[in-house]
Order: sequence, then structure tokens, then C-alpha cells
Amino acid sequence: MLTIYRRHQRDCKHRPKGRKYRDCSCPIWVQGTLAGESIRQSLDLRGWQKAQEKIREWEAAGHRNLEQRQSDQVTIEEARIKFLADIEARKLNEATVYKYRLLFRQIEAFAAKHGIRLLSELDVDTLGTFRTEWKDGPRSSLKKLERLRAFFHFAQRRKWVSDNPALDLKSPKVFLRQTMPFTREEMIRTLAALDPYAESAGLKNAQRLRAFLLLLRYSGMRIGDAVQCSVDRITKNRLFLYTQKTGTPVYCVLPDFVIKALEASPRSCERFYFWTGVSRLHSAIGKWQRRLQRIFELAKVPNGHAHRFRDTFAVELLLAGVPLERVSVLLGHQSIRVTERHYAPWTRSRQEQLESDLQKAWSEDPVALLEGKGTPEVHGKGGRIN
Repeated sequence: MLTIYRRHQRDCKHRPKGRKYRDCSCPIWVQGTLAGESIRQSLDLRGWQKAQEKIREWEAAGHRNLEQRQSDQVTIEEARIKFLADIEARKLNEATVYKYRLLFRQIEAFAAKHGIRLLSELDVDTLGTFRTEWKDGPRSSLKKLERLRAFFHFAQRRKWVSDNPALDLKSPKVFLRQTMPFTREEMIRTLAALDPYAESAGLKNAQRLRAFLLLLRYSGMRIGDAVQCSVDRITKNRLFLYTQKTGTPVYCVLPDFVIKALEASPRSCERFYFWTGVSRLHSAIGKWQRRLQRIFELAKVPNGHAHRFRDTFAVELLLAGVPLERVSVLLGHQSIRVTERHYAPWTRSRQEQLESDLQKAWSEDPVALLEGKGTPEVHGKGGRIN
């Protein structure tokens, strides 16, 4: 016996009336037993009459259509293998692949705990329970939810699931983190702390850390990109950042002292400055993060972390009068709106600087000087012209 019902969405005003209420446009689900098989799934329909016709066809045939039966047999393990193979074929960043692998480890641990094997069993309610076990903060939870939605979109396109249940999970509220660039005094203290760092870690390690700090500060690179920066990306004083969608390469001009620091730094291998190329990139990034924390402790710089070098790079360019759209290109943002969202307070500071420059220019303008002193009145036939 199969029963169809409305599965009311969160914003449906009829939700309190329960699943028996059907005069709305919420998705229709079916539940019951057919030929000894337990069924609970979305019909991917919103019309009540079409849903009834579909159920009658199933009951007359004694089974669901073959395509649906095959899709329900896809296991979480099979879906994971195919999805990871796809993202690796797309040549995504290794850090991104690592985060997807971590997500799947958590999904599989949750599935094993609750006796779940098939992908179709991960419905909205189950995913909601899965999310309650996350220990992440709001921003990390949002990113994880985006990855979960991407995975189910992949599964839906291949008809492994009828819909994307992760879309019905409401996104956490994330407050925009305030941009906190290093002050110039903090930068000087950080570099000065390399001397006591060398006493405990050795001169060569201090040289490598100095080159790493300067690369982060004057390239605007994320820590993962800096760790895997290869020698062939630098030609003279030009650092290749990335290639735009138009096919145009983007370069960053590094100061001479940064180039000298990189050349003087002992390399991890012939190809990379700060990575052996053999170990996992995620592990290498973790090591450099710990080294940065140590230098910030010695320099007594509170809340120091790698991304603040990127913020410092952007803010110093804006204060120097570099247009926002050019800074956006150097940062590799997909849209200038991203740059505006993070650096709007600093563009206002730049505007104040521009206004000060204008006032200085007008103070030297000959017309402004005459008007300021008071020019003689001019009388014409029509009267006085002020």
C-alpha cells in the first residue's frame, strides 16, 4: 500500500496543518510498501493528479520503473569514488580536493553510525541530523554545506537521487570578518623577530621563513599558493599569479629585496621554494602555519595569521591610490564585488586621501587663488556679473 503526501517546505504557511494538507505547491512524496519493498522517496512532482497516476502505474506493474530502482541502489561509497574521480579530473586545487575527502570521511562515519548504506537514504531529515554533529564555526559550516550541495548536485545530474536534499538545509548566518591588515609597526616587529627565531630554529630555517614572510606580504598570495610556489613562476622580478578566463596571464612585480631573499633562501627542492613536492600539500601548509604562529609569538603580534599578509597587500595598494578593479585582478577575485565587500572601509580611506590631494591642487590653482582673494566685479550692459 502506497500513500502520497505533501512534504511542506520550511516557508510554506500550511506547514503546521501537517502532511495530510495538500492544497499547496510543496513537493509530493510517497511512502509505503510495494511488492515487499519499503519505499519512501520524492516523486519529483507537485501536481496531485499526476502523482496519483504515477502511483497507480507502479501498483499495476508491481514495481517502480527500472531507472528509479537502479538509482536507489547507488551506495554512498560508489558515489564518493565517482565524485572524487570527477573533481580530480577537473584539476581542482589540492586543498579543495582535501576538503571534499574530509567531508566524505565524516559522511561515511555518520552513515556507519546510523546504519545507512544507500545514497537515497540521505534525505533532508537525515542530512539535518548529520549537520547537528558538525563542530565547525559559522563560516566553515557554510563552506561545508556548499560542498555538500555540490556533491548532491553531481548525484542529481546522474539521476542517483531525485532531488538535492542539501538545498533544503538553511545556510548558517555568517558575519563578515573585518579586514585586519598588519600595521607597519607589526611588520617591522615580525621581521625583527627572525633573529631570536634563528637562535632556536637555526639560520637556514630563519632565512627560509624570512623569504616566506616577504613573499606573502608583497605578492598577496594565499598561504597554500605560496607554499607550492615553483621556481619557474618567477622571471626576473615578475611573479606569475594565474591566468584569467580571457587567457591573459596576471603577473605581480616583486621588490628587489624579495627576489634576493628568495634566491638566498635554502630551497626544499629544485622545483619549489617552500615544499618538497613529495609530502602532502595540506601537511606542508600546516607546518608553515605553525612556523608563522611561532614568529608572531616572538614578535608579540596578536591574532597573527597568514591571510593578514594578503589583507595588508590589498590595503597598502588601495591607500597608495591603486584602483580597486586592479587590486581585484591581483587578488584573483572572480568579481570586483568580492573586493568591495572585504575592503570597502579602506576604499573610503583612499577617498579621503584623494579629497586631500584635490584640496591641495585647488590651493595652487590660479583661478581658485583669484577667487579666494576676491576678484573685481564686472559690469556689463545687462547689469553686474558676480
